[in-house]
Amino acid sequence: TSAAAASSCSSALASTVTAEPQGAENGIDCPLEACIQVNASGEASKSGCAPQQALGLARAVAALPGLRLRGVMAIPEPASGYAAQRAQCAAVRAVYERLRDAGLGVDTLSMGMSDDLEAAVAEGATIIRVGTALFGPRPGAPNAPPALRPST
Repeated sequence: TSAAAASSCSSALASTVTAEPQGAENGIDCPLEACIQVNASGEASKSGCAPQQALGLARAVAALPGLRLRGVMAIPEPASGYAAQRAQCAAVRAVYERLRDAGLGVDTLSMGMSDDLEAAVAEGATIIRVGTALFGPRPGAPNAPPALRPST
């Protein structure tokens, strides 16, 4: 399945990242802090492992010497309505709790953006991304004001 390929690819990428200690050229010998990305909705447009693969991937990442597993990150599928947003965030939180229950010592749950931050916070997010709320839409984004859209 594509989810299995993503998980295998992620493990391979994590191994590549840890092949050389981060910051070694500057005399800094510390692990790179990392979160695993979970694609809780199964959207083809998003990367990340399926929720049922997260524990295996997290264990593989935690075992690598150059990485320090911090937790889980996700970009939930856009949903209208607080209840739908909260349900998606709850699914990601369940993955996070599974990692904690497995003794992985994770402390980071990164989910929620400007449009769903209330649901993410309600479900325990420790990091949210609110660029649009602070700076407005990105130039060229479909929801950008006409002055920020590329001209055709």
